[in-house]
Amino acid sequence: MDFVSTKPQERTYTNTVQLQPSFIQEQRQVLGPQILQSIKIMELPILELRTKIAEEIERNPALELTRDPLMVSLESLAQKSKEEHEYFETTSDSGFVKQGNTDSNYQRFIEGVPARTETLQEHLLWQLRLQPVHETIRHIGETLIQNLDSNGFHQEPVAALLAAYRQQDIQQALELVQAFEPVGCCTQGYEESLQVQSRLLFKDYEGMDKALTYLEALERGKYAEVAKKIGRSLAQTQTLFECIKKLNPFPGRAFDSSSTRYVIPDIQVIQREGEFVILLNHEEIPVLGINPFFMAIANQEEDKYSRNFARENIKEAQWFINTINRRNHTLMRVTRALVEFQRSFFINGPQYLAPLTLKDVAKTLDVHETTVLRTAHGKYLRSDWGIFELRYFFTNSISGAGSSGSRYSKEGVKEIIKELICGDARNCSDQEIAGLLAKRGIALARRTVAKYRKELDMGPSYTR
Repeated sequence: MDFVSTKPQERTYTNTVQLQPSFIQEQRQVLGPQILQSIKIMELPILELRTKIAEEIERNPALELTRDPLMVSLESLAQKSKEEHEYFETTSDSGFVKQGNTDSNYQRFIEGVPARTETLQEHLLWQLRLQPVHETIRHIGETLIQNLDSNGFHQEPVAALLAAYRQQDIQQALELVQAFEPVGCCTQGYEESLQVQSRLLFKDYEGMDKALTYLEALERGKYAEVAKKIGRSLAQTQTLFECIKKLNPFPGRAFDSSSTRYVIPDIQVIQREGEFVILLNHEEIPVLGINPFFMAIANQEEDKYSRNFARENIKEAQWFINTINRRNHTLMRVTRALVEFQRSFFINGPQYLAPLTLKDVAKTLDVHETTVLRTAHGKYLRSDWGIFELRYFFTNSISGAGSSGSRYSKEGVKEIIKELICGDARNCSDQEIAGLLAKRGIALARRTVAKYRKELDMGPSYTR
């Protein structure tokens, strides 16, 4: 008998997968160097634009500076010097010049040059040099002054800074510098500064020192409570607090110029005979052209390499000039749209700033919102109401619904709150200010009024 095995036979399978090339279709926007340059130039304010122009002139020999309004030629200076010399020679007194003959442009230039402000250290060192003190005290005083921050306070601990000197000499130098103008510098903080000022500036310094201990309670108007604690009458306590408010807790800030920033308006809006005139600041933008020598090389037929080199540089120079022209043209269009949307602002002032979004201006000009954003970036506008950044004119309504919401903008309402606080409503609380705004048709909650007041850097009613 034959037996047949039922066990399945093992078989080995080899799967071979052959990868086939596949194609994926996608859209991708690739910006060329010239487009990127155009976008960057669109964002540049005047000062940075001048720097960019100088760099491009240095890089591209075909680009030529035709005229720079801020530069004076040597020929004009020589001619002016000759005229002044002839004028002095024809007068009876060569040292006398009539006021009417002074060059008005030069006079305005001299008056408009910002002077370098004196630092706190320079001001204090100048006073120290006038003091008839010992050389050791003078040296300690100089070290203390150089150790002050912008508020007039010590940066490093005095004990560690002057460990090699006697304590009595250090104390003498401290008291000497603390009495300099501004009074209260060379202290540990605003509390010690107020104590030093009260001791040097007021006769009742003992009462001032006691009142400074309860400064927070005085700020909240708790005069009766503080009067009991310092042993003074209510009227005397109120008088002490009025004196305290005259002190400067940060005396050195009067000489701090680090936050000062000078801006040059890119565009100006003025009102003439009931119409608005928009003027681009051409006085700050150099006039560019193509170098004639490169134009001649580009038209020659002999040297192919030189011809191609000249033509390539001329092409880049023309693109750069056209890009600046497009920047100026777009800036004019955006400003013209702002004047139309914010006509009430330019006529009546910041209180009448209307809600406006980038989308509104972009839709009017038929451009993308990013174009409007780049145009407004870092650029300033001069008007009859002051100098404002272009982005200032884009603000939401107080209802948060953009330009389609309330007719009152956030910045406009903040200006109204500022006017109320600086005027008759100086001592009004946030709730009372909200009531005054409601009478004008501006519905704001007390918390919103407090928020806007803090953004204006104005304290509550009990500190005003």
